[in-house]
Amino acid sequence: MTDVLPDPAADAAPSEAALRRALRRVRDGAVLDVTEAAVLLAARGEQLDELLGAASRVRDAGLVAEGRPGVVTYSRKVFIPLTRLCRDRCHYCTFATVPHRLPAAFLERDEVLEIARAGAAAGCKEALFTLGDRPEDRWPAAREWLDERGYDSTLDYVRACAIAVLEETGLLPHLNPGVLSWAELTRLKPVAPSMGMMLETTATRLWSEPGGPHYGSPDKEPAVRLRSLTDAGRVGVPFTTGILIGIGENRTERAESIFAIRSAARAHGHVQEVIVQNFRAKPDTAMANDPDADLDDLAATIAVARLVLGPKMRVQAPPNLVGDEFALMLRAGIDDWGGVSPVTADHVNPERPWPAIDELTARSAESGFTLRERLTAYPRYVLAGSPWIDTRLHAHVAALADPETGLANEDAVVVGRPWQEPDGGFASTGRIDLQATIDTTGRTDDRRGDFDSVYGDWDELRGELAAQQRSAPERLDSDVRAGLALAASDPAALLDPANEAAAMAVLTCDGAALEELTRLADRVRADVVGEPVSYVINRNINFSNVCYVGCRFCAFAQRERDADAFRLSLDEVASRAVEAAQDGATEVCMQGGIDPQLPVSFYADLARAVRGAVPGMHVHAFSPMEIVSASAKAGVSIEEWLTELRDAGLGSIPGTAAEILDDEVRWVLTKGKLPAAQWIEVVSTAHRLGIPSSSTMMYGHVDEPRHWLGHLRTLASIQDETGGFTEFVPLPFVHHNAPIYLAGIARPGPTERDNRAVHAFARLALYGRIDHIQCSWVKLGDELAARILAGGADDMGGTLMEETISRMAGSENGSARTVAELESIATAAGRPIRQRSTTYADPVAPLVPAAPRLIPLTPA
Repeated sequence: MTDVLPDPAADAAPSEAALRRALRRVRDGAVLDVTEAAVLLAARGEQLDELLGAASRVRDAGLVAEGRPGVVTYSRKVFIPLTRLCRDRCHYCTFATVPHRLPAAFLERDEVLEIARAGAAAGCKEALFTLGDRPEDRWPAAREWLDERGYDSTLDYVRACAIAVLEETGLLPHLNPGVLSWAELTRLKPVAPSMGMMLETTATRLWSEPGGPHYGSPDKEPAVRLRSLTDAGRVGVPFTTGILIGIGENRTERAESIFAIRSAARAHGHVQEVIVQNFRAKPDTAMANDPDADLDDLAATIAVARLVLGPKMRVQAPPNLVGDEFALMLRAGIDDWGGVSPVTADHVNPERPWPAIDELTARSAESGFTLRERLTAYPRYVLAGSPWIDTRLHAHVAALADPETGLANEDAVVVGRPWQEPDGGFASTGRIDLQATIDTTGRTDDRRGDFDSVYGDWDELRGELAAQQRSAPERLDSDVRAGLALAASDPAALLDPANEAAAMAVLTCDGAALEELTRLADRVRADVVGEPVSYVINRNINFSNVCYVGCRFCAFAQRERDADAFRLSLDEVASRAVEAAQDGATEVCMQGGIDPQLPVSFYADLARAVRGAVPGMHVHAFSPMEIVSASAKAGVSIEEWLTELRDAGLGSIPGTAAEILDDEVRWVLTKGKLPAAQWIEVVSTAHRLGIPSSSTMMYGHVDEPRHWLGHLRTLASIQDETGGFTEFVPLPFVHHNAPIYLAGIARPGPTERDNRAVHAFARLALYGRIDHIQCSWVKLGDELAARILAGGADDMGGTLMEETISRMAGSENGSARTVAELESIATAAGRPIRQRSTTYADPVAPLVPAAPRLIPLTPA
């Protein structure tokens, strides 16, 4: 380890003056920065006592605010070491081993249940699944074991075992499978009320330099772990994380790790506890001879963590790693002792037995605290339920929770309960006439009831946005001329990175240059698609607006108990499809919120309901976000899910949920929506299965023109591969009721210049790839739509008949247009109109609803 120990100059003891200043800042209640936090980590003697006193007061204030003054908690658990194989090579770890030292690569399902049943019999309520990261990537024995039992991956087996534990024992799984992606977190959330992963450290050198404790461990790269921590917040998983001290980091690096956790917690509100764990050397490891972390150092770190993370954060120290210093840890500001098992050992620290719960109770009482049992998810998440706890777990959690406090009901009977999807059918509920009354009485409030909590910390978000913003490049006249020349001679070349300066110049041009750009775009439009402006007679049907994802731009989503929330039954959806057909529609466009009450069968049932009611009706439905969420719920691949939908009657999918296909922007704008790579996977898979899609871009919020260019390049690359996009639809951001605008972060939508330039540039840049450029009258209004039709666009979308999403956001352009009204817009642009099909290719003919009959649902 000598080659990775910190440079003494980087970790020199701070001066007495620096310590006095930092402690004075603490006394004054000032917000600490990283430098001050690092200084305080060196406090010892009387200065440490003062630091601990301040941390205790912050902790006590948090407990009072939470309604449980003087109460510290623990979770009664069993430890399930599902596999001790791991692809990482941490130099201090005695948990991970090699295949020949194990009787089998994984515990069998029956072995898992045997441990869980023993825990249930002993009154435990948590099943802690601990395992190595993706062992099948390193060890053939792990791959073979999974293959023999029909599991694609370790995570598939984790999911199956978690369900078995829920159903057969009633214990609540807490999953620690290591680094997880957004999609993997989404897939595991329905089977576990909480998950966890220690951040450990943000000191990259401890991972990247030979001899470092994490060298050779791909999952210990700090950036990878931070991404997983953040993705857990985006998915809304109550999450446990923490730091490991004494592994070679210096004080500044340790402080930076605490601040990184604070940043993620503020942005998403999902970090339920932070563990401050001290390194203890273990035999037969590369760090067996390294000194244990000093307990005063641990206390100082806990105290600094408490001060930095604040009174609302729960802070934990593992009680089996602190010797007899229980009182010291409580003085330092902890309020939780973590999971303690009366049944199983701590397999990560096998040489350190758990204290008996009675002893922990007595030790806490000596310091003036009452010890209470909690569940694996902390009380505020238990009491909140959705969006934090998946619907399929509500009954399991409620059976073990005290409904008043959210802590454990210590008298609860721990028995298995069915884990299943919500029931298949339901009646229409809530404000089901919103599609009509949004244009008359409007929305009840300008924001949903949980506005202050569901979107994360707005101040943290402002800082994140400021850190990534760039000043616009200087627009040179020569670049504008070059861009216009390229637009005239080889428009698709505008997407070539070699022509970026010219492309950015025309994308941001104004005045005479903008007029020339739109003239060139209109000329290309005429060459590609001719004069007629196309439209489709369609009806939007939003089947639910209940959603807990927390997209910061969305004014459509409601909580279940909000006044404007609604769900439509299958019968109601079919009835609206019949009405649409009677009004000449050839398409229904169906999208909804990510509603936790919708069963996985509901999406295919919707397609069957519409096709059963109106044979021949084109079903254009389900955004990539809906597809990813539903397939994860069902535990199947995106391809399998799309195949089922296609076979049920799905004709095409809307390319919505794209917003801006740049995660830098997406994570500010959307919080929990699918990453750009996942969106690309969904539409590409759909195209390969013969399911076409539209493509979209929402712009004018926290984005910049460079993001528009990058987005169009991404769409072009997908189209080059699949050819499945039918049109491109620029979607101007409607700001009025958008949360991110109400919070003062987003712009008030794009300017008229932006709108004209984006449509014209798209026409030119997508030349030869996507023939149809659509303008959204519901977002632009009739006058501007006509002007854009004269500048490169050739399509007006649909009649819609109802439009709730933009209207809830504050669009002032109504919810429907008749064919005559669309003709007026086209006439203003000097163009004729023509009716089209959804795909622009199929012939258009009137549809006749089926005779009244039972709507076919999912086959038995």
